[in-house]
Amino acid sequence: MSIILKSNQLTVVVSTKGAELQSIQKTDTGAEYLWQGDPTYWNRKAPVLFPIVGRLKDNQYTYKGQSYTMNQHGFARDAVFTVLEETENRVTLQFKANEETKKAYPFDFSLCITYTVMEDKVSVEYAVQNTNESEVLYFSIGGHPGFNVPLTEDTAFEDYYLSFLPRKSRKQIPLSGPFADPAQTTLAQTNTTLRLSRELFENDALVFEVKEKNTFSILSDKTERSVSVMFENYPYVGIWSVPGKEAPFVCIEPWHGIADTVDATGDLEDKLGIRSLPGKETFTTSYTIQLT
Repeated sequence: MSIILKSNQLTVVVSTKGAELQSIQKTDTGAEYLWQGDPTYWNRKAPVLFPIVGRLKDNQYTYKGQSYTMNQHGFARDAVFTVLEETENRVTLQFKANEETKKAYPFDFSLCITYTVMEDKVSVEYAVQNTNESEVLYFSIGGHPGFNVPLTEDTAFEDYYLSFLPRKSRKQIPLSGPFADPAQTTLAQTNTTLRLSRELFENDALVFEVKEKNTFSILSDKTERSVSVMFENYPYVGIWSVPGKEAPFVCIEPWHGIADTVDATGDLEDKLGIRSLPGKETFTTSYTIQLT
């Protein structure tokens, strides 16, 4: 089922499958900013990453001595969510642990995702609740929205660049295959702009450590159209487009979590970036997409 949200500037569509954004359009022009999911490149649009971010070694992890299998980015992106509340510009969707999820993830949880459309912005809020009284909940969560690049027919992919606020250098964690390699961390030049090119993604995603408030933007000197993703207190952000293909999109992905490291033990409690949530507590976080 699709839910349509509106402000005076935007028309936004959200699906109950995966609680995934399906469209972000400027109402006056009909211009589409969200990637529309061509399987030639990548058939998703803005999946929610939960209860892991990235890939596990052999798609497996251990918890309390038992082994579990889970595919990349977890199962929330394929789950059917229930609509809890809906207004003209806001919707909250929920997915809860069940018998099927516990085969891969032995925890009690409630995941609520709220989309709010305000003027030229879309707010995305995650609320993860540990519904068990006595067990600690171990999880990761993140966004994966893809944006059309180019944003106009008369511009090209290489006409765009990434801009970072605040303008400062950030640590970049390289990937070795699909896995993070923190031992090879470098200092990235995010104190300046970064021109988009196909070579930029030849080793897959760019992964940065981030702190406090950040705004990552896709801009061009040839058009006024742009996309900015604003987030606060996320430890990581990924920037991704499909390696080796002329994929006409770029993802900006705020993460509370990261892929397994090259030397990961597989123990969920020791996983880099994993969050822990005591019984009956709730973790909330959000990010905002702004369009011009």
